[in-house]
Amino acid sequence: MTGNLRGIIWMATTGILFVAVTGIVRHLGTDMSPVQAAFIRYLFGLLLLLPVFLRMGSLRRPASVVGLHASRGVIHGVGVMLWFFAMANIPIAEVTALGFTAPIFTTVGAALFLGERLRLYRIGAVLMGFGGALVVLQPGFQEINIGSIAQLTAAPLFAASFLIAKRLTKVESSTAIVAYLSVFVTLVLLAPAIYVWRTPTVIELIWLFATAALATLGHYTLTQAFRAADITVTQPIQFLQLVWATILGLAVFGEQPEIWTWVGGGMIVASATFIAHREGKRRKDRDAPI
Repeated sequence: MTGNLRGIIWMATTGILFVAVTGIVRHLGTDMSPVQAAFIRYLFGLLLLLPVFLRMGSLRRPASVVGLHASRGVIHGVGVMLWFFAMANIPIAEVTALGFTAPIFTTVGAALFLGERLRLYRIGAVLMGFGGALVVLQPGFQEINIGSIAQLTAAPLFAASFLIAKRLTKVESSTAIVAYLSVFVTLVLLAPAIYVWRTPTVIELIWLFATAALATLGHYTLTQAFRAADITVTQPIQFLQLVWATILGLAVFGEQPEIWTWVGGGMIVASATFIAHREGKRRKDRDAPI
């Protein structure tokens, strides 16, 4: 199996895990401050990763590597707070669709800062997937509320976080990258969470623990995808999250999707299918005997 194909599989798995996280956060609703919910989720994630730290042996890192981890933690922490807020205020499909502005920033950033080659068909697949997301949002363009603004602001922050993660894969293991993200995001969220703190219920803690487990695993599979393939290969696969999110919103929360959701979802599936097919064909052509 080629690196690009492994990356596609890892990214598809990541999408399913993150949509499950989305469903739990949506279930929790607005009863708890999004800042506190995000902090508890990352604190649980940090506890889950303690065995990882014990196996890592020495935690000492070059200052430049620690700087990358810290920068990513600050950027990702702010993005997480905005995402939790958006998740509590707008439909799941809309949160997911707006989040797909992040892959555009990520793909362009990978070319500008990581030196990855922007092949024409990769650009086309990303643009087609993004176009599908815009089709989904078309009926809602008349009413952009504060939740939508929060998600649109979070998108470039997550893109920057993913680019830093890609850079870190050259010097760190996948588990170390996920572990240090949990450390720094927890520290970033600590003070804001204390400011809005209220005693959580047992049920809330159980749900947030499940969120931490799924999200931590999702960050691991995401890092594996970045390690296996170019970002410009894996990003179109991320658009499949909109399909899973739409199904989840309909089945669990009764969020009836508009016809545009299905039209846009079809465009997104087509873009993801095309990139997978094109990468497989490219591998066969390259490996064919001369």
